[in-house]
Amino acid sequence: MKLSVLLFAAAREIAGCESVELELPAAATVAQLRVALLHTFPTLAARTGILLCAVNNVYASDDRVLQASDVVACFPPVSGG
Repeated sequence: MKLSVLLFAAAREIAGCESVELELPAAATVAQLRVALLHTFPTLAARTGILLCAVNNVYASDDRVLQASDVVACFPPVSGG
């Protein structure tokens, strides 16, 4: 399945783009998406393990199964007060 992934903050800066379309197997997980993202953007290696992923505006764990219709966003942890 083809899945569009939105990139934010440092992930966007490192990748040099706002979004990327990834080819993933059917019923792929967020963990598999992370691997595909790293394969596409090796420069994200230092951040891939800490990137947060949201699926359809809800934080998602690595075992979350993805659907082709999902909206996925990846971004580094946010802090502040």
